[in-house]
Amino acid sequence: MVTNIILPLFAFALSAPLVSAQHTHPVGTTSPTAPAAQSDWMAAAMAAHMAYTPVRPLASGDSAKSAVIVAKLRDAVAKYTDYRAAEADGYKMFAPEMKDQPQYHFTKNWNAVRNQFGFDPARPTSLLYKRDEAGNLKLIGAMYTASKRTSAGELDEMVPLSVARWHRHVNWCVPPRRAKDRWKETRNGRPVFGPLGVATEAECKTAEGRFLPQVFGWMVHANIFAGNDLRAIWHDDHMEHEHAMIGAPKGSD
Repeated sequence: MVTNIILPLFAFALSAPLVSAQHTHPVGTTSPTAPAAQSDWMAAAMAAHMAYTPVRPLASGDSAKSAVIVAKLRDAVAKYTDYRAAEADGYKMFAPEMKDQPQYHFTKNWNAVRNQFGFDPARPTSLLYKRDEAGNLKLIGAMYTASKRTSAGELDEMVPLSVARWHRHVNWCVPPRRAKDRWKETRNGRPVFGPLGVATEAECKTAEGRFLPQVFGWMVHANIFAGNDLRAIWHDDHMEHEHAMIGAPKGSD
């Protein structure tokens, strides 16, 4: 579940000097000017920390159901074209200290809590914005979340897995409690902790950290202003990288 505790932790990890010095984009992107070797290790690191739902064959009614979800979501978020309206309604920018995010998440924690117990197409957990050429935030879509305990079948009932792939963040090593200063630790020039850090329980134990098989719950993006092609609407930017095909972490449901 997205919580007031985990989100600042995630933001701290991504905004630490080490990470920002090596790539100025959040997890899920690499700088087009980054050296090839750097991009390779980052892609491998991200692959170890992402898991996706399996692709299911298109069943009768899947496309129509997905289109209905998109229509309801568009109607629900149309009033948030101006991000200030979203803020007034309880949505808060994730990691506002990061100024060059390719995509900005404005999250409403109460929706995150409610979405652990039921799905409502008109109740996204986060709104997604991008900056236009003038630097203004432009609404591009939204993100749904579900409990980490939600099964693939239940996710399919929410948004068909034949048209969308839910993702989750897995295999994190985090510093011991009350040791936030350790987020900046490196080994061979690479982060030890967080979304680009070590990815096995054994490595985490060696680093004297805490291993988390999964961080947050399930998530899926809906780019509802990308036209009417369902493939474009339910496309996840994470999937442009090698980690798109990674399976569920060992020992997970």
